[in-house]
Amino acid sequence: MRLRLIGRAALCGAIGLLGLVASPASAADQTFELPGTSNSRQVVLVTAKSMKSTTATLATYERTAQGWRQIGRSTTAFLGRHGLVPGLLRKQSTGTTPMGTYALNSSFGRLPDPGAKLPYTQIDRNDAWTYNPKVPSTYNLFQDADRSWRSYGGYVEHLWQLGPQYDYVVTTSFNEPTGTITRSSAGVRRTDKPSNTARGGGIFLHVSKGEPTVGCVSIPRADMRRIMRWLDPSAHPVIVIGLKANLQR
Repeated sequence: MRLRLIGRAALCGAIGLLGLVASPASAADQTFELPGTSNSRQVVLVTAKSMKSTTATLATYERTAQGWRQIGRSTTAFLGRHGLVPGLLRKQSTGTTPMGTYALNSSFGRLPDPGAKLPYTQIDRNDAWTYNPKVPSTYNLFQDADRSWRSYGGYVEHLWQLGPQYDYVVTTSFNEPTGTITRSSAGVRRTDKPSNTARGGGIFLHVSKGEPTVGCVSIPRADMRRIMRWLDPSAHPVIVIGLKANLQR
């Protein structure tokens, strides 16, 4: 879908070219090609200057009867410490942020629910995210089973221990498994349609700690809280990550 960012004075649109009503500071006309957004009414747009960028601009947009309107202010986001990579080419443990369009389906955090409309889980010290490439059924999944972390083969993200950056988190569908969920004392599993175990996972939108990430997108706490309260599952929200030069037309 092609989205046109325009000033408040002009509200126009056409098939395939929708007016994005930007903030007053964004007076110049800009047109962005945003694949994978035709069924969405909420878009989190993350645009970087180059593939090596470790920072980007993040803005939120909502579809209205008049077109697309920017919601709230734009903010600076941190990316992976090794910049961007095309989503299909991303590899585990490379410190890169995958470009592409991904659904925003759920949220979690160390702190109580801030008023999120997406499903929210307040995590505890036992919760984890697992990435063992030798066990596809548990790859790229949130785990809340009461069991030893060692049983996940050492490929585990101890969510609580990552501190305030995980006070608020929104998950993305990057490399998300789609098979049937099973829960038992052995943990959460998807034995059919698991993730690609070479590509990594756990690509989140979360609170910034003031430095590049290992692949996630991070933003200031106040912006994170605002976005979590705004995202609505009925609007099929997505995050679009890419180069400004490639998205802009």
